[in-house]
Amino acid sequence: MTTYHEPVMLSECLDALNIQPDGVYVDVTFGGGGHSREILKRLGKKGRLIAFDQDEDAVRNAIDDERFTLVRHNYRFLKKFLRYYDAIPVNGILADLGISSYQIDEASRGFSIRFDADLDMRMNREAAKTAANVLNQYSEFDLVKIFSEFGEIFNSKTLARKIVETRKGEAFKTIQQFKDAIAPIADRQHESQYYAKVFQALRIEVNEELEALKEMLLQSAEVLGQGGRLVVMSYHSLEDRLVKNLISKGMFEGEAEKDLFGNTTNKIFAAVNRKPIEASEEEIKRNPRSRSAKLRVAEKS
Repeated sequence: MTTYHEPVMLSECLDALNIQPDGVYVDVTFGGGGHSREILKRLGKKGRLIAFDQDEDAVRNAIDDERFTLVRHNYRFLKKFLRYYDAIPVNGILADLGISSYQIDEASRGFSIRFDADLDMRMNREAAKTAANVLNQYSEFDLVKIFSEFGEIFNSKTLARKIVETRKGEAFKTIQQFKDAIAPIADRQHESQYYAKVFQALRIEVNEELEALKEMLLQSAEVLGQGGRLVVMSYHSLEDRLVKNLISKGMFEGEAEKDLFGNTTNKIFAAVNRKPIEASEEEIKRNPRSRSAKLRVAEKS
């Protein structure tokens, strides 16, 4: 088994799913299997759990239970595989977004600023695009777009220009090489936070995280049964905004369509909680990663 840290707000996630013993549930971010194992404890003999994870390391945590199925694919293929396993409609979908603590702590994966390793950052190591590919091949314009949108970097234009100038002499290969190259333009007072935002932007681009999230969220509306629950934990504003907008407006961007009485006409979900659920002080002490977590819960209208 590959060791992952304790899931964030575990009891809150399970309570939000409103688990029915004979229901069909989906854990689209299996990881270490912490959520899945607890879901299975609440299911009866006729209950089913389908889990998704594109990371080959997660397969080592597969659960030996006839009610459990692990799909080793990106959750953007949610509907396709639920149809394949004859699991539609489902009663609940759980998504714990972002990068896992295991992936961060595994130096060779190239996700962390704490270690030197190849510029990889692929959640699916069979995918072609790596962080090195992005840094060495993307145009200056596209780099600016990535760092400003996905990392909200204050000097994204300067950063992109620095990358393009540096790679003319030598291609980017390792994390330390990249950090050394951009060190002169990093925010000296908040250097670690600056690198973290840069790495976040690269990781999101490499793994097409926001595109995949949008696809999964839209498909969740198609596969959930009436009254089914969508439970999503996010860790940064880019993810949370997409989830919030879909729940409140039925769309990711723009103004909601409303009728003559001011009611949103194309809503897919009804929010169970008006505001996102956040971690308690006790949870934050036990699991620092939970400090930025926001849990949104919605029900299929």
